[in-house]
Amino acid sequence: MDHAQSHLPAPDWRRRLSLYWKLTRGDRPIGWLLLLWPTWWGLWIAAGGVPPLWTLFVFSAGVWLTRAAGCVINDYADRWLDPHVERTKHRPLATGELRGREALAVFAALMLVAFALVATMNRLTILMSVVGVVLAASYPYLKRYTHLPQVYLGMAFGWGIPMAFAAVRGEVPAVAWLLYVANILWSTAYDTWYAMVDREDDLRMGSKSTAILFGDLDLIAIGVLYALMFAALALAGQRADLGVWYYAGLIAAIALVAYEFVIARGRERERCFRAFLHNHWVGLTIFAGLAVDYVVRGAHAAS
Repeated sequence: MDHAQSHLPAPDWRRRLSLYWKLTRGDRPIGWLLLLWPTWWGLWIAAGGVPPLWTLFVFSAGVWLTRAAGCVINDYADRWLDPHVERTKHRPLATGELRGREALAVFAALMLVAFALVATMNRLTILMSVVGVVLAASYPYLKRYTHLPQVYLGMAFGWGIPMAFAAVRGEVPAVAWLLYVANILWSTAYDTWYAMVDREDDLRMGSKSTAILFGDLDLIAIGVLYALMFAALALAGQRADLGVWYYAGLIAAIALVAYEFVIARGRERERCFRAFLHNHWVGLTIFAGLAVDYVVRGAHAAS
C-alpha cells in the first residue's frame, strides 16, 4: 500500500506552487544575483561601508521580489513568442499550464510586497520606486519595437543603485549615476550573450535584440561595452575615493570577462549561455574588492 502511494501524483496545490516558483524563476537564481551585486555596490559606496541592516534587508529582498515580478511580466508579454523558442518553450505560460490572468495576479502580489518594504524608506526612495515599477513592467514589450531591449534591461536592473543612494544619503550624487551607467553597459553586454542563444529563433519570429543588431560584429560590440563599463567603474571609484583593493577587484573582473570570450568565441548556443552565467562571478568580484577596500580603510582608521 505504502509503495503504491509513493507513486501517486503530487497534490494539485503543490504542483501549482511549483509552477508559480518556475514562473518567478525561483529555480534559476542567476537573474537575482545579477541584480543583487550592483545594488550592493551602490549600498556600500553610499554608506561608506556596511549599510544599515534594515536598508540592506529591504534592498536585498526587494531585488528578489522585483526580479521575480520582472520574470512574470516578461513571460506574460512573451507568451506569443516563448512556445516557438527552444530555450523557453517549457515555461508555464508557454505550455498553457498557467493562464495570463494568474501571471498578472502573481506580478501584482510581488510588486505590492516590494512596495510595502520600500514604504519603510524615505520619501525620495519611495518616489523613485515608482520609476522602477514602470521600467520593470515596460521592459518586456521593447523587443517588439527596438533592437535595444538589452539597454532598457540595464536601466531596469540598475535602478536599485540610485535608489540605494536615496535611501542611505537622502540624495543621488554624481557617483550614483556613474555606477548606474556602468551597470547599463554591463547588463547590455551580458544580456547580449543571452540574446545570442536565441538569435536564430528571434529572427524567425520577428523579435529584436542587440545580438541581431550587432550581427557579425557581436563579439567586438560586447568587448566595447565591457571596456566602457570598466572605465565607468574606475571613474566611480575615483569619485568615491576608493583604494587599491577596489581596483584589484576590477582587474580580477577584467580577467573573468576575458575568459568569457574564450568560452563563447565560437558563438555556440550553450557556450554563449555559459558566458552569460559567468557574469555572476564578475559582479561578485567587483563587490568583493569594494567591500574589502572599506574593511581595510576602517581598520586603518581605527588603528
